[in-house]
Amino acid sequence: QVRLVESGGGLVQAGGSLNLSCVVSGRTFDNYSMGWFRRVPGKDREFVSAVSWTGGSTESAEPVKGRFTASRDNRKNTVYLHMNSLKPEDTGVYYCAGGRYRYTSSEERDYNHFGQGIQVTVSS
Repeated sequence: QVRLVESGGGLVQAGGSLNLSCVVSGRTFDNYSMGWFRRVPGKDREFVSAVSWTGGSTESAEPVKGRFTASRDNRKNTVYLHMNSLKPEDTGVYYCAGGRYRYTSSEERDYNHFGQGIQVTVSS
């Protein structure tokens, strides 16, 4: 059984930073890309950032580009989301996602495992 468990969420002031972690078990971690999605109030779940199977390439959505970056440690079966210059509109539930393939994708259909999600709240 594949499990993805997020941690590191919480409350932060605008302009601050937060790092999310996600530990994966039940699959060969370093064979697949990993991603992060979020659901902000009033919107469908959306892509945030992703990292390829080796960690050699990443991509991020336009609203977070230059502020958020995904990374991974294959020795620890862990993926991270580094969030800087946080804004109140970044408030939402963040989900770790396991990819179907090795390379990054912004399409939710290219991910077949999701964590339970973790709350991130940015105060103004």
